[in-house]
Amino acid sequence: MAARFTLADLDAAAALLRRGGVLAYPTEAVFGLGCDPHDQGAFEHVFALKQRPATQGVLLIAADFSQVERYIDLSAVPSEVLAQVRASWPGPHTWIFPRSPAVPDWVAGAHAGIALRVTAHAPAAALCRAFGGALVSTSANPHGEPPARTAATVEAYFGDALEGMLDAPVGDQQKPTVIRDAISGAIIRA
Repeated sequence: MAARFTLADLDAAAALLRRGGVLAYPTEAVFGLGCDPHDQGAFEHVFALKQRPATQGVLLIAADFSQVERYIDLSAVPSEVLAQVRASWPGPHTWIFPRSPAVPDWVAGAHAGIALRVTAHAPAAALCRAFGGALVSTSANPHGEPPARTAATVEAYFGDALEGMLDAPVGDQQKPTVIRDAISGAIIRA
């Protein structure tokens, strides 16, 4: 059985992530699978759990702008666009930016950009703060199955194949966050 952490155990959950573990954790609407975005082995484990092609890429979730700033090619983002995005954060808004060289290729998959969110969901933000940076965030479900909204569903999907779970409530959103292109404003996922 995966190690279960509560909000009182955030340091232990963050230590699991730093050791290359994969952790399920609650977000605004569903549980996500997360890992250190710079740990390729952990990242590959996320995709093995999901049974999803790694070319699809994932988004990164963070507690504040300073945790995602280094992943954005700021020279390619007009200041008014950046101001608009920053005004929407923290919140349930995921934006795709031109990516900087700091983004590992495996995180972006076949995409030229990087999807980023500064979350207002307290448990997810607290986890990012305890970890000390942005985390991979992809819905906790095998490819083609509905995203897990409860810890019990996460366990049913992954069982012992998952190293850990932050057992805390998901937010009150009914579906995963909308993803928009920061430059064009186009909606990528409604």
